[in-house]
Amino acid sequence: MPYGSRLAAMMTRRIGRECVYTPSARLALYLALRRWCRPGGRVLMSPVNDDVILFVVLAAGLRPVQAPVSRWDGNIDPDAVPESTWRGIDAVLTTNLYGLPDRVVELRRRCEALGIPLIEDAAHAIGTHVDGQPVGTFGTAAAFSLSKHVAATAGGFLAVDDVRTRRELERLRDDLLTPRRLRADLTVTLRPLARSAVRSLHLVRPVWRTMQRLGLMERDEFRMALHAPRLTASARRAPSLAAYEPWVRVDLHGFRHRHGALVRGQLQLRMALLDGDLARRRDGVSRLAGTTWASPALRERTAHDGPPALFRAPLLVHDRDALVDRLVDRGVVTGYIYDPPLDDYAGAEFVEPSPDPTAARWFARHVLPADPLLARGIDACLTREQVTPAHPPLSATAGEPDPAATPPAGSPA
Repeated sequence: MPYGSRLAAMMTRRIGRECVYTPSARLALYLALRRWCRPGGRVLMSPVNDDVILFVVLAAGLRPVQAPVSRWDGNIDPDAVPESTWRGIDAVLTTNLYGLPDRVVELRRRCEALGIPLIEDAAHAIGTHVDGQPVGTFGTAAAFSLSKHVAATAGGFLAVDDVRTRRELERLRDDLLTPRRLRADLTVTLRPLARSAVRSLHLVRPVWRTMQRLGLMERDEFRMALHAPRLTASARRAPSLAAYEPWVRVDLHGFRHRHGALVRGQLQLRMALLDGDLARRRDGVSRLAGTTWASPALRERTAHDGPPALFRAPLLVHDRDALVDRLVDRGVVTGYIYDPPLDDYAGAEFVEPSPDPTAARWFARHVLPADPLLARGIDACLTREQVTPAHPPLSATAGEPDPAATPPAGSPA
């Protein structure tokens, strides 16, 4: 029986595609890029994305091409991508940022016309649908993450169309897995319990501040340190996951560890709780979408289709960085901020910059990814802090300040 086949079968029943179990979504994405993209190929992607994903693309021996994005959700704006760029790319990688879907129907149409693969990064998007169809069923392949749902800290899937391809990818996966370690399995199993205890005992602030003072964080800023000279040297070995492992493993050192039965059994139990988790997320999104800070993309989707089960709800606020620090004192740790955009972060040596970076810079600077499971507390915190919602300038350049602030506001009555 293939490794992780029971978990894979659970995901197959959920989305209706053949699934390969992986220890992480980043490994699943690497498998897809290696399978469908030739080394040296150019991959169109959003610059408002996790830096880990950038390094996965580089590890696959590919050139990341940064796309113009919507200033309301950070996803690729297909209409703003120049025709010359479309003609020169070899694949498209979606983001589905925070669970808000890419314009995947248009992207699929473009990819079909060009004869190139559409690879869906659905790590944030379990439970997201477009026209009633699950995200992860539009492209050539789709990578999912369990670690961002049901309080899991491991597990991913790669969804594909047929059994033959699934078996091929299982063999490639097995070649990339590192041996199982009991200590690592125990860490994965116990970490969700430790996090739950910290929240229940209201210890988020002291634990977080202590980790900061002791230098236990892998990231001092929103982005990890680039280490450009080492990154340049690694490129000479690409495609190679091992060459880029110091970057790809950040925040998830066991991203390709072969999990034992203990971890896989726990993940099966947690997957059985997924529908309840998604229902609670919809409740939280419903609350956050009604606040004055909600992105118009969030408001529009909620109004038309009902509240989506988002991984994070994008709120747009002034003075975001200072607010993030103040929220820690109220017991709310904000993660998944992708600022600056990847082209500003990595530079032209490692990525092809976006032809129009303005929207990405504005969105990345103002978005506050709010956990829907903490919606009530976040709403109360922002109201007490008298946080001002952010609105994009009508004709901004990247360095132009925001328009005059609107009066401080809270949530509607």
